[in-house]
Amino acid sequence: MAKTKFIKKIDYNKIIKILEEKDKRVVFEKTNIIPDHIQLLDELKHYISYQKIGQKSVLGIDMYQYSAFAGFEQSLIPFLFKIIFDSTLNLCFKNHAFIFQKYTREEIEKSFISTGDGGFLIFDNPMHSLIFASNFAIIIRAYNAFHFFPKFRKIIGGINMRYAITYDKIYYFNNNFYGRAIINNARILVKDNLNRCLIDEHSHTWFTTNLDGVENLQIITLDEIANIYEFNKNYDRTFLKQGDEIFEADPS
Repeated sequence: MAKTKFIKKIDYNKIIKILEEKDKRVVFEKTNIIPDHIQLLDELKHYISYQKIGQKSVLGIDMYQYSAFAGFEQSLIPFLFKIIFDSTLNLCFKNHAFIFQKYTREEIEKSFISTGDGGFLIFDNPMHSLIFASNFAIIIRAYNAFHFFPKFRKIIGGINMRYAITYDKIYYFNNNFYGRAIINNARILVKDNLNRCLIDEHSHTWFTTNLDGVENLQIITLDEIANIYEFNKNYDRTFLKQGDEIFEADPS
């Protein structure tokens, strides 16, 4: 499963085994007694190892006022999102070869958590999330301006998206992804009614640590990105020769 080799996996059967050894499935006594849970707690903490659950960046994308579309148009929205999603993947791999070299199309598609009118993507760091969101917004702009399937655009109408980027713990359980990064991302999207791209504190800290602030995104070069620790570790620098459509190769 996509990228799960880098994400903590929690096994259902192992937790069941712990419960069977340290707890009882059903207890009915004449007198209820609050049990001593310390041994079970220690076993669960040891197995989960919460402190060792790694951080991942989650990009949340949500279509604003999806429910306001008429029934027929609403039924076409998931297909529209899919073709925009696929086109965004094409742009990311074509125009940002160095940054996305660790991914395959299949990995990103399989890790995508769909909500029909949007969803959540899991990346290694906030830079990946931001670049994907930027390319997604480019396709949205082309669609709204009748440059991308213009007849289809006339039928469905214009769309507005809101984005959120979080950077926190993610784990994998029962063929699904869970964790604070997803929970917090969903909360940010629900509260936003201005169709913005919002980032959480951990994402802000990541950009501050690696770029001296989000503001420097407008002047940073591809070579400088390549020197960020996460992109400098086990990344093939020959991809730098392909350049990047957003970031210049050398300082101007």
